[in-house]
Amino acid sequence: MTNAGGGPSVVVLDYGSGNVHSAAKALEAVGAHVTLTSDRQAAMDADGLVVPGVGAFKAVVDQLKAVHGAEIIDRRLAGGRPVLGICVGMQVLFEHGVEHGHDAEGLGEWPGTVERLESDVLPHMGWNTVDAPADSVLFDGVRDERFYFVHSYAAQRWELEPSGPFAAAKLTWADHGSRFLAAIENGPLSATQFHPEKSGQAGMRLLSNWVRSLPVLAA
Repeated sequence: MTNAGGGPSVVVLDYGSGNVHSAAKALEAVGAHVTLTSDRQAAMDADGLVVPGVGAFKAVVDQLKAVHGAEIIDRRLAGGRPVLGICVGMQVLFEHGVEHGHDAEGLGEWPGTVERLESDVLPHMGWNTVDAPADSVLFDGVRDERFYFVHSYAAQRWELEPSGPFAAAKLTWADHGSRFLAAIENGPLSATQFHPEKSGQAGMRLLSNWVRSLPVLAA
């Protein structure tokens, strides 16, 4: 969607998560025309949708469903419209999340379960390197940089078999006691376990890479 600012339109889904404003400011800084809203039509019409997330898996799922976030994400992806999940906004895209022995249902865009990291030191808080594929769009120019993580849970396996119109997902891994998925690029659906908006210049470059990849629709 074209706009007066000239950049792609991005909606940061405002559903009660704690880091929506910092994500919105970071996206604006890399050239996106950002709207912070839970309005369904605005979220559907935007060139890109960002789903941030802070807190417990089940609470984030419940908050998203309260503003029809699950439906918005699903409908956008069905139409090939880009979505970016951040932190718990990545975790809830999986089928299940297990926290404190409780198995909560996720949004089910990807098969698999988000579980506690196998580390003596939790949460995993601070800067860490990642292992990104050479053809990654998100990590173009920042494959050797560090990114900022704050989490105790993560997806530690990739269970989706390639099928349909999209190529095999591009998977980025990191380590903290155990190996876990740090980022995923799967057709129109991308996500990062770390916080790009808190990751300095490397995070800004990653967000810029995503924004520049958005197919801009004419109004």
